[in-house]
Amino acid sequence: MQMKEKAKRYLVFLVGLFISSLGVSLITKADLGTSPISAIPYVLSLHFPLTLGQFTVAFSLFLILLQLLMLRRRFKAEHLLQIPISVAFIDPTMVLLDFLEPQAYPAKVVSLLIGCVVLAFGVFLEVLGDVAMLPGESFVRAVVSIWKTDFGTTKICFDVSMTVIAVVASFVLAGLLTGVREGTLIAALLVGFIARLFALRLAFLEPLLFGDAADA
Repeated sequence: MQMKEKAKRYLVFLVGLFISSLGVSLITKADLGTSPISAIPYVLSLHFPLTLGQFTVAFSLFLILLQLLMLRRRFKAEHLLQIPISVAFIDPTMVLLDFLEPQAYPAKVVSLLIGCVVLAFGVFLEVLGDVAMLPGESFVRAVVSIWKTDFGTTKICFDVSMTVIAVVASFVLAGLLTGVREGTLIAALLVGFIARLFALRLAFLEPLLFGDAADA
């Protein structure tokens, strides 16, 4: 990969990472349940001494380990960037959206849906950059590369699985549903689908952004 192309890819990736974090923050601000990738750490944080952030780091490391086991020699050094970037922009975007506190249920739903679209676009840009991703999306990409599945469909299956596991964990630990709401399920079903639409409709971006660099 030429230096010019690599620089472009990292720039696209960083923009995608910021947009993904903004989407997660919008979903969180909706107060209808956290995003699917955060569902398991959030449920665990409600019942054990570790914080949400600590469980998020532990879960991210677990997903990176699974990628290493699956990809083996195809595991790149860039994949290790998932560790510092997993929480890079969440706090800043939460501060950026500090003014947003939807109270009425319709306003919460609007925030949730906008968050899903924003998150999906960020995920699309991360995939387009193809240098590193958040642990959840990178795990999905590893599955896609091995089993040759569709990214959007695999992303939906992954998000739904994370939501189901969080629900089961909630009932096992507390005997009732905690930490997961309708917004979690909606995000699980929508984000991968919308990301797939972006990939189909904006397929021209990759040769437009990287074609000249790749041919250099």
